Amino acid sequence: MARLDALIRQRLDSNVALIRSIAEYIIGAGGKRLRPALLLLLARALRVESSAKYELAAVIEFIHTATLLHDDVVDESSMRRGRKTANAVFGNAASVLVGDFLYSRAFQMMVSVDSMKVMAVMADATNTIAEGEVLQLLNMHDPDVTLDRYMQVIEFKTAKLFEAATRVPAILAGLPPDQEDAMAGFGRKIGSAFQLIDDALDYEGDPALTGKNLGDDLREGKLTYPLIHVLHNGNADQKQTVRAAIEAGDVDAFDAILKAVHATGAIAATRRQATEQASSARDLLACLPESGDKELLLQLCASVVERQS
Repeated sequence: MARLDALIRQRLDSNVALIRSIAEYIIGAGGKRLRPALLLLLARALRVESSAKYELAAVIEFIHTATLLHDDVVDESSMRRGRKTANAVFGNAASVLVGDFLYSRAFQMMVSVDSMKVMAVMADATNTIAEGEVLQLLNMHDPDVTLDRYMQVIEFKTAKLFEAATRVPAILAGLPPDQEDAMAGFGRKIGSAFQLIDDALDYEGDPALTGKNLGDDLREGKLTYPLIHVLHNGNADQKQTVRAAIEAGDVDAFDAILKAVHATGAIAATRRQATEQASSARDLLACLPESGDKELLLQLCASVVERQS
């Protein structure tokens, strides 16, 4: 990870000072680096020696960071990872354009790896993420979003990049197609579990740990798993409270929503769904040879669900 961080800073270099400033601001905020860490850990479990793994881990992080920059502009977010978002500091225009720079730099780096198969995976992932962002936009302020529509957004917007992060090392290791698909499925399931927990934390997390404001999803009119559970299991008053708040993006209704979420067991239900996804991810690791790295990947399945930030 130290080698990855050094490479990230090297690849962020630009003659344009504002690009350097914003990119350093975002990368310097830290974050979990979970996606590139997954890529590097799985590469080690598969005994991939190629230095391309570091370049591609940085590509994954650049694509993720670009989506964050664009997300924060679209969502009008002011806080991420415990400090002001880049758009709050530098403005929307600069954030969008630096996000574009990160996307284009990521594709320059992909080309340097000289693998059409890897390029295809990364290009497909980037396109699917963009589709997921648009799907989420269409779902905003719509209390009739179904569970299937919600899960599709998760799969496109979040899980797809996790899937790419675990398919790439399988490609570099030359695994047969069935094992490559298993590794990709592992990433996809982990990504889905990760997003489900994120959605739960928006209603129960400690802002000091999550680095985000409680109720951001409600303010943005996002109907996530906890509220879908209330709509399916709450009483008439609870359902109407959720519907009205989603339609209006009414963060003033947060306390009432929170009571409904806890009364219907929505957080526990969300965590159960995440646990199911993580359990499926564990099963897909069966084809890996036994090693300390495999054990770490198995532990990761549990930690993704148990996290509080």
